[in-house]
Amino acid sequence: MKTLLFASGNAHKIEEINAVLAPLGYQVQGLHALGLQEDIPETGTTLDENAAIKAAYLYEKFGKDCFADDTGLEVEALNGAPGVYSARYAGTPKSDANNMAKLLEAMAAVTNRKAQFRTVFCLIEAGEKHFFEGVVTGSIAEEPVGTAGFGYDPLFIPTGESRTFAQMAAAEKNKISHRARAVADLMSYLKKRL
Repeated sequence: MKTLLFASGNAHKIEEINAVLAPLGYQVQGLHALGLQEDIPETGTTLDENAAIKAAYLYEKFGKDCFADDTGLEVEALNGAPGVYSARYAGTPKSDANNMAKLLEAMAAVTNRKAQFRTVFCLIEAGEKHFFEGVVTGSIAEEPVGTAGFGYDPLFIPTGESRTFAQMAAAEKNKISHRARAVADLMSYLKKRL
């Protein structure tokens, strides 16, 4: 098994990505497995920049192939906000409930509910950066519905669905999610390297 370092402490993400990359002979190690407790600074103004910053941080520290991701919810009527600031939209400390409340407040009088989730991965392989992207389009619900998932999942209804991400089983969401699409893009690249 080849080891790929992943700049994330999110156990759900690590598990999800490990399940996809294990058949290709890759084992993904997250921040906790590496003994890192600190938050890697996300000082970029785009998802690509943040993914690259986090991947570069790991690569400089360990000198091994690694990757990082950044995800944002981009709402059309809000000119792409919260976007790169999605995780801390309502300020610090991070709070999914506060973020959703702020988003609903910002959209109170808005009829255009179109939005998309976008994930960008930056893989650093032998010092070279490669980017992969996944997008899922949808709309913002009038109120949170569902208890599964995390982040804005209770508000996001993917195109062609009547349910939010938070109403779907994890396996169902993972088949169509932005992260799943970005991982598929990454996976097709890694397959060519075998």
